[in-house]
Amino acid sequence: MNWNGKRVFVTGAGGFIGSHLCERLVGDGADVTAFVHYNSLGRRGWLDESAAIQQIRVIAGDVRDRSRVASAMEGCSAVFHLAALIGIPYSYVAASSYVQTNVMGTLNVLECAREHEVERVVHTSTSEVYGTALRVPIDEQHPLQGQSPYSASKIGADKMAEAFHKSFGLPVAVVRPFNTYGPRQSARALIPTIVTQLLAGNVVRVGHVHPTRDFLYVADTVDGFVRAAEAEGAIGRVINLGTGREIAVGDLVERIAALMGKRADVVSEAQRKRPARSEVERLCASSQLAHEILEWGPHHSLDEGLGKTIAWIGEHRDRFRPQVYAI
Repeated sequence: MNWNGKRVFVTGAGGFIGSHLCERLVGDGADVTAFVHYNSLGRRGWLDESAAIQQIRVIAGDVRDRSRVASAMEGCSAVFHLAALIGIPYSYVAASSYVQTNVMGTLNVLECAREHEVERVVHTSTSEVYGTALRVPIDEQHPLQGQSPYSASKIGADKMAEAFHKSFGLPVAVVRPFNTYGPRQSARALIPTIVTQLLAGNVVRVGHVHPTRDFLYVADTVDGFVRAAEAEGAIGRVINLGTGREIAVGDLVERIAALMGKRADVVSEAQRKRPARSEVERLCASSQLAHEILEWGPHHSLDEGLGKTIAWIGEHRDRFRPQVYAI
């Protein structure tokens, strides 16, 4: 696809992945409308610090407000839907918020995209919808298991996207990244939690140390999103993005500590552990479909991505509170 001058709408644009995606699209020549969550301070999330901000049209709103989404999307031919509540621990205490934002918000985006007859919608899923792996590597045919209110809400959102494609012919591609990490990620995620604690000392407090995850650097995730918007074969499909390599939480702590030249004293805290039947024990992606349809593959090794992430967090230590457990 030639992105030059193409009007693109990005929800969740001020967030971790969304801000990187906006910058990539601007670099590719797109005319980007960034939909950011309204706040009374007028902040635009990470876009406030982006070198590309002057080239981005920013609109504040909430995906739960259908009329606001409709007016903001007008004139756009491609939609990237990333807006969501994503913290798993918070979903245990605020499940209704997740349904309203992740399911109803997605419904609003899909309905508006249908009304505006957009050429492509790329909807963001998550590997959490698979729950604990029943087989490895996890392909797109793996059963979906709602092991947390968050994952259940994302299953609902994914199925709504599927329904709009099957019912109305909406050209939707569902991209399912595994554990994305990188600069700008908040401390509610595992890697920033580990790095910030090691910058402050040697004690690293985590939940369970045995679960495994498949970590994908943010630039590779963004590349998958863009390719999903370009490939005709992506329409109507769910496509995993992952490395096919897994690492346990405890081993990840040691890996990061080694890169930082630190000693890590790991403490497994009860408050950081998910309920037993809610814990996702193992995630490891099959990205064969992404290779075939998108001609996509990750370009960053774990150590390379961790190095860039550690450096960025080190330069922005004032944004983190390592002594606080962020849910």
